[in-house]
Amino acid sequence: MTDILLDETPLAPQVVKGRSLWEDARRRLMRNPAAVVSLYVLAVLVLLAAFGPFLWVHKYNEIFPDQVAIAPTLADMHLLGTDTVGRDMVARILFGLGISLMVGAAATLVALTIGVAWGATAGFLGGFVDEAMMRFVDVLYAIPFVFFVIVLMTVVQLDDAWANLLLIFMAIGAVEWLTMSRIVRGQAISLRRREFVEAARAAGATPLQIVFRHIVPNVLGPVVVFATLNIPVIILTESFLSFIGLGVQEPLTSLGRLIKEGTDQMVTSPWMLMAPAATMLVTLLALNFLGDGLSDALDPKER
Repeated sequence: MTDILLDETPLAPQVVKGRSLWEDARRRLMRNPAAVVSLYVLAVLVLLAAFGPFLWVHKYNEIFPDQVAIAPTLADMHLLGTDTVGRDMVARILFGLGISLMVGAAATLVALTIGVAWGATAGFLGGFVDEAMMRFVDVLYAIPFVFFVIVLMTVVQLDDAWANLLLIFMAIGAVEWLTMSRIVRGQAISLRRREFVEAARAAGATPLQIVFRHIVPNVLGPVVVFATLNIPVIILTESFLSFIGLGVQEPLTSLGRLIKEGTDQMVTSPWMLMAPAATMLVTLLALNFLGDGLSDALDPKER
C-alpha cells in the first residue's frame, strides 16, 4: 500500500506579472542620470514659479523709489538687486519664470490638441481627405511665423495685459501644431491597418471612435517627446517676441522681457541681465535633457 504524504502536494503555479511599455520606459528614464537630474531641477523650478511670488518678501510689481538699480545686497532682502524702476529682481524673476513656463505649457497644449486631432484624422481617413488636410498644413507652413504674429499682435490690440498674454498663447499655438500634425499623421498611417483597428472596425466602431479610442492612445509616445522638446522652443519664441516688444506687456513680465531689459543696462547694472539669463539657461537645459531622456526611453528600438 502506497503511503501518501499530504505535505507533498504540488504547489500552485505562480503568476508572472509582465511590465507595460510605459513601465519599461520609466525604468529606462530613471537609468539616465542627466534626465533624472533635469526632472528634479524642473520640479524645483515649477515649485518656485508656482509658490515663489506669493512667499517672497517682495511683490513683483512693488516699487522702491529710494532703491533704484541697486546691486545685490542683503539689505531689505534685495538678494539680486533691483531694476531701473526700483522693483526687486528676485520677485521679478520668480514671476517671470512662471509666465514663461505658463506660455510654454499652454501653447504646447494648444499645439497638441489641434495637431493630434488633425494628424490622426488625416492619417486614418487617407485618400482625398488626407491630401486636402495636409495641403492646408503646407499652406500654413509657407506663412512666415514672425509675420503672422506681428500682424496678429498689431491688429488685435488689447489693453488688458492678461488678455494680451492669452493672445500670445493663441498666436504661438496656432503655428506650433503644424509639426505635431505631421508626426501624428505618419504614426496614424502605420496604425490604421493594424489588427486591433480592423477588429474595432469589424465590431462596428465609427471612424471617430477608432481615431480617439485606438489611434490617438497609440501615438502618445512621440507626442510626449514632442511636447517636452517643444516647450523650450516656445519659451525661446516668447522671449524673442518680448525682445522685439511684441510679447508680454507691463505690468506682467517674463524671462524674455527681463533679459531684454537687462541688455539695455548690461554695462551699468549687469545683475539685471545675468540673473534672468542664468534662470533661462537652467530652465532650457533641464527641459532639453529631459526631452532627450524621454526620447531614448520611448524609443521602440530600445524595448
